[in-house]
This record gives sequence, structure tokens and C-alpha cells, in this order.
Amino acid sequence: MDYAISKQDKAILREEARKQMDFANRESNIAKRKEWYLHNDLKGTRPMIHLETWTFAQELLPQRLHCTGDFAREMETKLICNYLNQDLFDDDRVTPDYFPLEYDCHFKLFNIDEKVDHTQEKNGGEGIGYHFQPQLEDLEDDFHKIQKSDFGVDMDATHAKLDILNDTFGDILPVKMSMDCLYSVPTQMLIHLMGMENLIFAMTDYPELFLDMMNRIADDTLDYYKLLESKKLILPTTGAQALGQGSWCYTHELPGEEEFAKRAFTPKDVWGFMDSQETVVISPKMYEEMIFPCYKKISEQFGLLSYGCCEPVDPIWDNCISKLDNLRRVSISPWSNEDIMGERLRDRKTVIYHRKPSPNMLGTGTVLDENAVRASIDKTLECAKGCKLEITQRDVYTINHDIPKAQRYVNLIKEEIAKHW
Repeated sequence: MDYAISKQDKAILREEARKQMDFANRESNIAKRKEWYLHNDLKGTRPMIHLETWTFAQELLPQRLHCTGDFAREMETKLICNYLNQDLFDDDRVTPDYFPLEYDCHFKLFNIDEKVDHTQEKNGGEGIGYHFQPQLEDLEDDFHKIQKSDFGVDMDATHAKLDILNDTFGDILPVKMSMDCLYSVPTQMLIHLMGMENLIFAMTDYPELFLDMMNRIADDTLDYYKLLESKKLILPTTGAQALGQGSWCYTHELPGEEEFAKRAFTPKDVWGFMDSQETVVISPKMYEEMIFPCYKKISEQFGLLSYGCCEPVDPIWDNCISKLDNLRRVSISPWSNEDIMGERLRDRKTVIYHRKPSPNMLGTGTVLDENAVRASIDKTLECAKGCKLEITQRDVYTINHDIPKAQRYVNLIKEEIAKHW
């Protein structure tokens, strides 16, 4: 990719860098950063809230983007997204006082290329819908295709981007090599290679082969982490790094920059994230037997763990997820039993109740049903009494271009917290 930035685009990026730094230095932003540290370290006094915007960014960004070069436009998007929530919605997302740049790493499961068909929009662009073409169909017949996973890092591309960004706006906004949490989602990767039906049939038809395959995923993942460790690419996750599922890594419980200057980090020094949405269709017993061994083998390597996405966790909590000693945050999705999870987490004390309200309240219709929003949030506040609570609104794909509607939604959550927490 050509990383060159034109004179005109450079001027645009420098102005956006100034905006990000201005937002980052505001007292309200600094105060929220401190609250996130307290929250993740289980010392916070209120629920933290975040409206995740990337799913409806097409309604927020086009009028703000002005760069013409592809790479410059990509960087402009990232700069704007770093402060967009603070600018528009005043939730608890923190604007960082630096520009994070990740190493160009890759991990290709079993060294098999994914093949995916996308729906097409009327304007010719890709739609939301998609279908993966199975590369592993009958597991017994296709087991020979399962090779060592391919993984690595492109240092040349990374350094090229670092140099050009430093030259473009590094004097205004520091450019910092950064790493989000170690993100591992084995069943999602398998769905991309097998499709849902083949994955489910394989568990029943070839249980021993399936367990062998899952163990290979765990081993390849840990070998990938060893590569990152050997190159000193496992970076601190104690600040504004993304934790997955609309949350952030702020913590004092893991080693930070000062310790990283002394030694190479291992997965034990950082946050990890895992989920298994795809296995919601199997029984808790089958999850325990066929899926959990792989997940436990990977997840126990992390310093702190965040688990779950849209899948309900209550069916697998007692026999599986609760056994993860480093668990700090668990997803309570619209499909989870809030009462059960509130009861379990009040007993556990060390795990954050990370609520994901239904996106239908904000993402459907043109008028916000304020009573429904209040009722939903009030139920969460009641179920999560005695827990550490976090609320992330995810999976909203349109706000009907109505920014005030989304602003009101965030304010409603704040109002109910103020009344009932």
C-alpha cells in the first residue's frame, strides 16, 4: 500500500490531530479516564456507559471526511473516531492523548484462505449480509487440509506507517505503538472455514477429530503468542486499548510501560478476550466437552480476561465460565438471563456485569420509546445490584441519521443510573 500523504491531506490530518489532543486534555475526559481505572480495578462507584458507533459510522463520518488519499483517509477516520463519542454523545468513552498504531500482524487459521460472498447494495457497495463458502465440509474427508496456522508480522509496513504519521502530525499528537487485548475467537474462525452446519455436524459425527482440531487451534494460538513475545510485540494493555465488545483496558492490576521497558511481556501480562457466539445452538454439556477445553487452554494464559459477546452465558456459567480464575468481565447480552447472572456475580464479586441492551430500542423506528428504554435500564440496574456494572450499547446499524435521538438515548441511561444506582 502507498503510505504517501499529500500536502493537502497532511494539513487536514494535522487539524484533526489538534482536535483529538484538545478533547483529550479536557478536564471531563481526564476525570473519565480515572473512573475507568477505578471501574476495571473493581473500585468504581457508578456504572460506566459506552455507545459503540462503528456500526452506524456511515451516518456520522462522510460529512466529516475530507482527505483524498486512501491511507490519509483511513488515518483521518481513526483520528475522528478517537474523539467522536466525546464530541457527539458525551458517554464514557475516553479520548486518548496519543494516536495508537498497531503492528501489522496476521493469523490465518490452518493456513486456509477464507472465501466469503457479500450481499450487494443498490449503489454497488457491500451489504451487511454475507455467506462463507465452506473450505472444510466433511471433517473426516477434509482433515488433511488442516495444516499449521500461518502467522507473522510485517515490520517494514509497520515502520513505514510509523514514520509517515510521525512526520505528518507527531509533533501535535504523539504516535504510539499500541496493542489491543489479545483477541481469540476459535469458533468464529472455524465458522469462517466450515460454515455453521458443518461445524455442528462435525461435533456429533467426528467428536475425536473435532477435539483434535480444537486442540490444534489452541496450540497454534499459543505459538502465535510466543512469536509476539519473542519479538517484544506483546504491548501493555493498561490504558485506552480496546478490550473487545465496546470496553477498554484501563487497569492498575497489570504491568505497564515502566515494566515493559525492562523485559518482554507474555500473555500473562495483558488482557485477553474470548467469545463463542456460534455455539449457542449446542447444549451446555456439549460446550463443556467439545469447546471449553480449547478455550480454557488459551484463556488461562492471560493476565485478565473478558468473555462473551451476544451468546447467553448463564447456561454455561456454573460448569465452565465461572471456572476461569482470571475472569474480570463477562458479557450479559440481550439473550442472557439477567437475574441469574446478577445473582452469580454478586457472589463472585470480582467479575464486572457487562450489560449489552437490545439494539432495537435505538436502532429501529424513528421515535425513541423513552418508557421502554427506562424500563430496560431499570431492570438491569435492579438485577445488577451489588455488582460492578458496565453498559455498552452495541450492534446499532442505523440511527436514521438522527444524532439527537442517540444523544437522548445516552442521557436516558444516565438519568436512570442517577435515580436508581
